[in-house]
Amino acid sequence: MKKKIEAYPNFSYEKKLWNRGYRNVAGMDEVGRGCFAGPIVCGSVVFSSNFLITNSKFQIKIDDSKKLTPRQREIADEWIRESAVCWGVGKASVSEINKYGLSKATASAFRRSLVDAKKRGSDSIDYLLIDAFYIPYVRGYPKGKFEGKKGSKKPKIFINGSKQLAVVNGDEKSISIAAASIIAKVYRDNLMIDLSKKSKYKKYKWRKNKGYGTKEHQKAIKKYGTTRHHRKKFVETFLNSAK
Repeated sequence: MKKKIEAYPNFSYEKKLWNRGYRNVAGMDEVGRGCFAGPIVCGSVVFSSNFLITNSKFQIKIDDSKKLTPRQREIADEWIRESAVCWGVGKASVSEINKYGLSKATASAFRRSLVDAKKRGSDSIDYLLIDAFYIPYVRGYPKGKFEGKKGSKKPKIFINGSKQLAVVNGDEKSISIAAASIIAKVYRDNLMIDLSKKSKYKKYKWRKNKGYGTKEHQKAIKKYGTTRHHRKKFVETFLNSAK
């Protein structure tokens, strides 16, 4: 029986775009959509088209952030911020999620991360690779289309005129998207850890669960109620469906 070889993200998607003249390609991803508490955070990362990964300073692993340990994410986060052409983080608050809904809040966080990335060193970002999403209302970035054989494992050929493409499981395929997932995850985890230090929130164990709906978190909500950091409609819907 053949041993399954684990696949890691690479620059295949980026290279297709670089070869077509798109110089600065941003990988983008979000974290926290499925949480009971805390903001949605999105990351954007741009690598140079002549970039080479080396481990001279850091022992790094770039992959879907959920597959990495906290320590691996911290090391990768530092390396990404130092090595990328530019990077950005954007967030949507719990009040925005409660008021406008998850989809609109997520889109806002994506747009903010793009603005933040541009401020950090690349005023011109030519193309967006997003993990499973298209971002609405981003001026100058029409949605992408692709051509290629159905079921092909190779990256599709991008049609000229598009400026963004949603890549299913992109954080497992594209290094730029995976890097974006890492910086977003580290940023958000640190926010939740800081919140958990406040005495009135310690009972929700956000340091451990980062706001996700674990059994421990659900039990605390049932006992103590929700806080201003909880996504009230989402929590109510989930808990009611679990009855």
